[in-house]
Order: sequence, then C-alpha cells, then structure tokens
Amino acid sequence: MTEAGAPDEHVRAPRAPKADPAPVLYVAPPEREPAGPVRVVTTGSALLGPRDAARRALVMDGVPARLVAKDPALWGPDAEADARVRLGWLDLPVSSRDLLPRLAALRDELRAEGLDRVVLCGMGGSSLAPEVICATYGVPLVVLDTTDPGQVRAAFTDLDRTVFVVSSKSGTTVETDSHLRLAVAATSWSRVVVVTDPGSALARAAEDNTARAVFLADPDVGGRYSALSAFGLVPSALAGVDVSALLDDAVAVYADLGGNEGNPGLDLGAALGGCGAAGRDKVVLADAGSGLTGFGDWAEQLVAESTGKLGRGLLPVVVESPAAPGTKHTVTGDLHVVRLGTPAPNSTAVTGPLGAAFLTWEYAVALAGRTLRIDPFDQPDVESAKQQTRALLEDSGPLDTGMPAFVEGPVEVHGDVGGATTLAEVVQAVLRAVPPLGYVAIHAYLDRFADAAAAALRPALAALVTRPVTFGWGPRFLHSTGQYHKGGPPTGVFLQLTGAVAEDLDVPGRPFTLGRLQLAQALGDGRVLAQRGRPVVRLHLTDRAGGLAAVRAAIPDPPA
Repeated sequence: MTEAGAPDEHVRAPRAPKADPAPVLYVAPPEREPAGPVRVVTTGSALLGPRDAARRALVMDGVPARLVAKDPALWGPDAEADARVRLGWLDLPVSSRDLLPRLAALRDELRAEGLDRVVLCGMGGSSLAPEVICATYGVPLVVLDTTDPGQVRAAFTDLDRTVFVVSSKSGTTVETDSHLRLAVAATSWSRVVVVTDPGSALARAAEDNTARAVFLADPDVGGRYSALSAFGLVPSALAGVDVSALLDDAVAVYADLGGNEGNPGLDLGAALGGCGAAGRDKVVLADAGSGLTGFGDWAEQLVAESTGKLGRGLLPVVVESPAAPGTKHTVTGDLHVVRLGTPAPNSTAVTGPLGAAFLTWEYAVALAGRTLRIDPFDQPDVESAKQQTRALLEDSGPLDTGMPAFVEGPVEVHGDVGGATTLAEVVQAVLRAVPPLGYVAIHAYLDRFADAAAAALRPALAALVTRPVTFGWGPRFLHSTGQYHKGGPPTGVFLQLTGAVAEDLDVPGRPFTLGRLQLAQALGDGRVLAQRGRPVVRLHLTDRAGGLAAVRAAIPDPPA
C-alpha cells in the first residue's frame, strides 16, 4: 500500500499543531454560569487559548446576534446565496409546534387501528435525529438506513401492526426510494406516512397514490439541521415520544443564543472552530453520562458534513466511552476531546437536555464554519459517490469487483496492499500508510445488527496506532462523514468491508437488487476515494461471521 496521495488542486495542506501540551501563555477567565439548560465547560490551556481567541473575534463582529437574526453574509459572499435559504432551523423551536396537534391525532388514529410499530425509511438527517430521540426516550423505532438485504428483510416483520414513515427531502434518495417500493409492495400506500419538502418527487407520488399522511417540511432547513423539524418529530411522535418536550427545551436555550455572555452555542462554536483552526481538527466525541443515547452519531454527521470541505474541516471520531482507545492526547496535538456529559481535564464538555442540545450544536457548528472559513450548509463532494454508484448500476452485467490481491480463508483482499500476502500484513500496511496528521476510516457495508462484531474493529485498530480511527456503517456514512472523506484534508486511509449476500431482495420496479446496490455503493465510493489519492483496501467476506473473526484475529493486541 502506498501512502496518502497528493492533495486535490483546491486543497491546502493541514496545519501542523504544536505538540501536546501546547505552550499557550493564557490565563482563562472564570467560566460563566449559563442561564439556560445547556452548559459548556472547556478546560486546559491548549484548548482555552484558541477557544477564547475565536470567541473574541466572533463577539467583536457581532456574530451571535447576527446569526439569530439570520444574517446570510456571515460566511462570506460565496456562501451567501446558500445561507439565505438554509437558516430556517433557527425558527423550528417555535414553528414546529404547529405540527403537534396533527401528530397527536394521527398517532391516536393509527393506534386505534392497531398500528403501533413504526419503521422509519430515511438516510442521514432524515434518520439520525429520530433514532437518537427515540433511543433517549426509550421508545421503540425501527430505522432503515441501509441497503443490506438481511437488515432490510428483518425490518419487514409484524406487518399487521406496522406503519412506514418515509422521509426524504428530495424524494429521490436511492436507498429511501428502494425502501418505499418494498413497503408499498408488502403493504400499501395507506400504511405510508411521508415527510418531504414541498414540490419534491416524493410529495407528488404521495399525493398521486393517496398516502396515509404527508408532512411537508420547511425547505429552508438542510437535512443535518432538521432534528427539530418534521423530519425529526414525525417519526418520533408516531412512535410514542412526547416531542413537545424537545421543543420546550430548545426554546429555553434559544433565549441565550443571541447574547455574548452565558451563550453555550457561542462557547461550543468557539471551542470547535478555534481549536480546529489551531490544528486540533480531530474532534473525539465520547459519551460521559449525557443520557442522550447515540447523540454522537447525530453530531458526527452535523460536524463532518458541515465542515469537511475545501481541504479542511473537523473530523468527528465517535468512540465507545471516555476510556476507549483513541481518546488520549497525542504528540501531534491534533485531538480535541468533546465529552457529552461530565467535564474532565483537557477537554470540552457539553451537558443539557436533548432538544436544547440539538439546537446548541447546530448553532455552534454554524459558528465554527465562520471561524474555519467554510460554508457550513453545502456538501459539494457528496454527489461524487452517488454518480459512481449510478454508473455501476446502469451496466446490467455483473459488477466489476476486480481480482483480489490474495484470499485468506473467508476473506478476499482487494486494493493496493503493498505486497502483503496475509491479513496480518494488510493490517500493518494500512497502519503504515497513515500520514503524521492522518486517520484510518473503517467502512462496513454490512448488517449493523447481524454483523455488529464489525464495530469492534475500531477500538482494536485504535489501540495499535496513535492516529484516530473512525467507524461507519455503509451506506449510512455516505450521508454523513462521506463529505469529509472526500472534501476534507487528504489524510485518510480507508478500510472497506463488504460481505456475501445469502438471500437478496429485488427492488420493485428497479433493475437491481438491494445486494447489487449495496456493493455498487461500496465500489463507487472506493473509486472516488482512490481517484482523489486516498488509499483504499477492501476486504470482501465470503462468510460474514467467519470473515469478521478472521479480520479481528489479524489485529494484534497492543503491547502490555
């Protein structure tokens, strides 16, 4: 395997931060007690110096009040047109209350018919927030954000009590369109509740086919900023969450967001943006008793897709716990540990109820975008992988997967492996290819429940290397960190996992199966990454359980 390739022409090299602990000559002022429900605490001079420098600049420019006033000029002239139609999320704590009576009536109506099981079909911003909301409130919700045939088939049970919520802003997302076709074939349009933007293809189809209900979302809200919109609230409310409490908490923190003091969004945005601009651009997200189940996965999309572009950005690294491998500071000093919950030394900690946390993080990431000099509302590199996938699907013949470099048991090894002939050698080749300020990304195009053992590869690799290791389920991550991988710093090394499909599923009205779509998505994204000089190795598991066990066995335990 070769090292990370040359950057794209528009990419600037990442700035090398000082070694940790950074010799910052700065005395931090006392932390301000917030008036609202969210508290942000940053400790350690290496973080406080950059945070307060960014905070002073934001305050001097009047940014907190200007953002609440929805000033589209905050991110520069190139982003102004985009920002002008992407700031509706600031209104949601109030405007989304209009949904509550209709949601309550529809939930009661469905329950009266025995429809008490909700399956959400959506990707990215359409699925991540509802999953966090329902998990935090302890309410069952089945989330379909995959093209894995086994995982999709497992969701199509108990159909006599199931209603499908199909969520897509554009209405053309290939994964969600496939789920909708399967849902209608298995039940009918009368079991489908649609959430989409006005005038979308999905809105027209729902009207033409008399869907059970249609909720039109605010088109001035981007997907990753839509947690408190219809995309977050409709599936959560139908599943049984009292979503009015989310809006109450968001309103309570909104009162603080226009001020220069006691503003948790300003403190968090300055910490993220200031530390990122100073070289601490790997944001380690660790839950430390927040009570917000899975919040890191939602924040991961918000941070990565909003900031990872123009060759810079913040890489979110979601870890299993505050003590997990990959949470310790390194000699390169490029980590910023963000604890979701209790504070600790040399980190930023964020605490607060879920609705307030959603709004605070959205506000903070928008501010971080200004400090990092990027447009936080576009995603210019997401489409490239979709284009490659479409091109692969247009060919009716077998997908060209290429010849493996070698085969070891149930694992076929594809890509530039630098002469490796065993899985253990491949692992070492991947780790050697990581540049000094780089990272490893594991992408598992598998069933995230049946193949859950794949997630254990992240801490296993992270224990061996001083660089960050991320993990994402495919194609779910394509709507999240996929933007950063292709538009952020060209320092990633990528390990793809694909698996044999035991029983495929035809997509009604489409010339492909889910298994073919899943593999095309992996191959398409791999091609884009390789074209941009990112090293990619793909491990294809001819037996999923056996293959995962073999890959894990090839990762040695760290020295004692």
